[in-house]
This record gives sequence, structure tokens and C-alpha cells, in this order.
Amino acid sequence: MSNDAQVPFLTQEAYDRLASELEMLSTTGRDEIAKRIEAAREEGDLKENGGYHAAKDEQGKQEARIRTLEHLLKTAKVGEAPESRGIVEPGTVVTAIVAGGEETFLLGSREIAAGDDLDVYSEASPLGTAIMGLKVGDKTAYEAPNGRSIAVEVLKVDTYAG
Repeated sequence: MSNDAQVPFLTQEAYDRLASELEMLSTTGRDEIAKRIEAAREEGDLKENGGYHAAKDEQGKQEARIRTLEHLLKTAKVGEAPESRGIVEPGTVVTAIVAGGEETFLLGSREIAAGDDLDVYSEASPLGTAIMGLKVGDKTAYEAPNGRSIAVEVLKVDTYAG
């Protein structure tokens, strides 16, 4: 497995959408939350001020999202989804039998498939780690968070069409 497996993959459309979200959160979003915090602060006692605490909590979540987006946009490999070569890799759509049931999912960042009904598994997830680099017909198993061993068989690997 190459080091590319550790580099997140984004389509150009996903990159542009996330860059716009980052721009909005970093400018307008920060201004709006600062105004809400200031307005709540002016209401008086901060210990029992629900609006103030809710705004501060939202600010924390927004700043975490900004950091996540900055990191993703800085480190991601941007381009077309990799052409399927029948090998499981980031950015491919995998059909597999997982724990006895057939599933079709995108292997990669959920940010790629925003607005798509396709399930997404990270390449760093237990399932993603177990199947990375496998070919059609390969079988493996991985340990679920609850300690159970889950059998997997790769049935098909397709190019993600977006």
C-alpha cells in the first residue's frame, strides 16, 4: 500500500464546495457568532445565560469545522475519481458482502459524496483498512469496535461517478 492511501481524495467539485464553506465560516460565520455572543453578554449574568452558552458552544463547533476544512483542503489530492482497476482504493465505489449482507459504498471522505445517497466509509475505518488494496473476489475479515470478527468479500470495484 502506498502513502497515497493516507492522503484524502476530493473531486474538484467537492474541493470547491468545501472551499466556499470555509470562506463563509471564516468571514460571515465568525462575524455572526461574535455578534450573537456580544448580544447575549449584554443581557447580564453569564452563569445563567443560556443564549450566551449556546452561542459559545456553536462557536467552538464552528472553529472545529474551520480547522477540519483547512486541514482537508491543504492535504487533499484533488482531481477526478481514480479509474477503477478492480482494486479497492480511495475514491472507488465498492460492492461487497459485509457480515452476510451486500453493501455498496464509496471508500473515502464523506465530503466527496455530500448530497449523494451513497454510504461512505473512511479508508481509516476498520472496514476501509481491511479492504484497502484488495481485488474483486478477495475475502478478508476485520474486527468491529465491539470485538466481533466481520467477514468481507469484495464483489465489485467501480469508478465513482459523482
